[in-house]
Amino acid sequence: MFLNSLKLAQSVVKILDSKKAQDIQAIKIRNLTIVSDYFIIASATSTTQVKALVDEVDYRLSELGIKPERIEGYQSASWIILDYLDVVVHIFYTQTREFYSLERLWADGEKLELDNLLNRSELD
Repeated sequence: MFLNSLKLAQSVVKILDSKKAQDIQAIKIRNLTIVSDYFIIASATSTTQVKALVDEVDYRLSELGIKPERIEGYQSASWIILDYLDVVVHIFYTQTREFYSLERLWADGEKLELDNLLNRSELD
């Protein structure tokens, strides 16, 4: 199944929200870099939860035939990246996220309204 980058970002946000990820942010970076279209950033309160969130995103998207290009940081579980090319998912242990402050680095990106992503119909 093919999802455009916005629908993929929306799917990731919904999965993370359903598993109680904290402080989820979706940032549109398409106009700032060729790296990706969207960054999805979320926090977890333990390294166990970081891995659980990553596992859930990977599992649910793989059910749709969508596999990450790569997964980085799984062993340390303080910052794991799932790279879906057009959408890069960053799952942080809370203190690690505060230290790296990725949102500050991409402050010029367009933050998407989470409520809109969570409430949009899959058919939009």
